[in-house]
Amino acid sequence: MAEHAPSAAGSAPEDALAAALPGPSGASGRPGHPDQPDQPGGPAAPAADAARTARPRRSDATRAAILAAARDRFAADGYERATIRAIAGDAGIDPSMVMRYYGNKAGLFAAASTIEVHAPDLTHVPREEAGARLVRHFLERWEHDETLTGMMRVGVTNEAGAERMRGVFAEQINPVLAAVCPVPEEAQARAGLIASQILGMALCRYVLHLQPTVDLSHDELVAWMAPTVQRYLTAEHP
Repeated sequence: MAEHAPSAAGSAPEDALAAALPGPSGASGRPGHPDQPDQPGGPAAPAADAARTARPRRSDATRAAILAAARDRFAADGYERATIRAIAGDAGIDPSMVMRYYGNKAGLFAAASTIEVHAPDLTHVPREEAGARLVRHFLERWEHDETLTGMMRVGVTNEAGAERMRGVFAEQINPVLAAVCPVPEEAQARAGLIASQILGMALCRYVLHLQPTVDLSHDELVAWMAPTVQRYLTAEHP
């Protein structure tokens, strides 16, 4: 079924809510009694204030539901087979709402695959602690940002997701690792080896739920992984 942007009239909850908000003159979208204008603190004020407060929360919740459903659907069906209708159904909303927020499937995928890893600046970390710092950072990021897990699942099931993950490492992580690499011409190879450790751990722990990686504490994972990552980071020779 063709996917069209919603009409200007719209039937979304946000449209109905907008009608209740005060206009330029301070009146609501419904005619009021001429002798009882909507004044601050008057009878209509609590409802208007509640509407102003509820609108961004509802919008944020809708967007979050759409993005979560999109990541799941892209992971399950791949980019080509995933549809706006299926994603909207998973999110429990009308497809027009997806189009309203993201325009089309390409826009939705771009939003769903936006990742900020906030890689630490290792030049300010004692050299011998760089490996541990990097491992701990990614453990904390993965457990506080569902986008990373969602994109990991998408990345292992279709090329569009894999390309996005490669882009994240190239743009956000490689420069951080290159800044501490003792052999500049090996920076890219070392970054790939570090990615194999970080992404391998994430795949086993957060996607496959492979025991015993799920039950290991952060300290245990850092103790096991940090020496290997440290060697990839700072050793002058293999």
